[in-house]
Amino acid sequence: MGAAHLDHHHDHHHHGHAEPADFGRAFAIGIILNLAFVAVEATAGLLGNSIALIADAGHNLSDVLGLAMAWGAHFLTGLPATQRFTYGYQRSSILAALTNAIVLMIACGAIGFEAIRRLMDPPPVMGTTMMIVAGIGIVVNTATALLFMRGRAGDLNIRGAFLHMAADALVSAGVVIAGALVLLTGKAWIDPVASLAVVVVIVIGTWGLLRDSFGLALDAVPGSIDPSAVTSQLAQLDGVAAVHHLHIWPMSTSAYALTAHLVMPAGHPGDGFLARVRDMIAHDFGITHATFQIENGDGCRDEGPGACF
Repeated sequence: MGAAHLDHHHDHHHHGHAEPADFGRAFAIGIILNLAFVAVEATAGLLGNSIALIADAGHNLSDVLGLAMAWGAHFLTGLPATQRFTYGYQRSSILAALTNAIVLMIACGAIGFEAIRRLMDPPPVMGTTMMIVAGIGIVVNTATALLFMRGRAGDLNIRGAFLHMAADALVSAGVVIAGALVLLTGKAWIDPVASLAVVVVIVIGTWGLLRDSFGLALDAVPGSIDPSAVTSQLAQLDGVAAVHHLHIWPMSTSAYALTAHLVMPAGHPGDGFLARVRDMIAHDFGITHATFQIENGDGCRDEGPGACF
């Protein structure tokens, strides 16, 4: 077959895969900041009769719950494996990301329904109150988003937390603009229209999280990995006649596993070969848990996804 890909040094950069990091403190600070802000925003919304503020407070409360779930999952992924949970509890981060996305979509429906109701009969609102409270929200949400910025690239769970907080900062900025427009024009309908804009922003920001987390929950190949490229690279190794039964799946939102059958007519090449192939797969594709079965003859009788290359 083609030239071996094992003669160059693999330095474990784990492309597309972030090294595990402890975000416990970031979650704690984010939850405390946002709980305090939710209390302030909800109170101001009720006193100021602003559906935009109340809607944003509800959204921020869902983010607090989301942060709590993400924190719990982040903690569970660090626990050791057991005899029953042989991979540990790493998949809890996938469940947390998926639950966060679903909760946000449900919240969007509730906010949109109330905004439409108010749009038909807009009550008077206090533009100044909207601007002041939402301005505080910009600061709180931006500060919280920055806590998760360094982990957003390699972990869907952390990315969810970052995107929610960053989107909230933008949404709060939209509420400030709505408050200014209410003050300038006296048009009360601007407030529910702003809340509908909030819904659109949240849905757009959440859709990717929902799609990706749903895929991971169903053991889909992570979007950062091209299974054809993995198969091709394995098939080009010296001594490999064919590759089949290739499976790639997520163990968590940041750790991936692989199994594959390598047809090697000359026989088993030894443990050193397997170790080098695992290093190659970890370095080039960020798959840190790879298992290979070596076959001497024609192991390609079963057709279907992952069949012989």
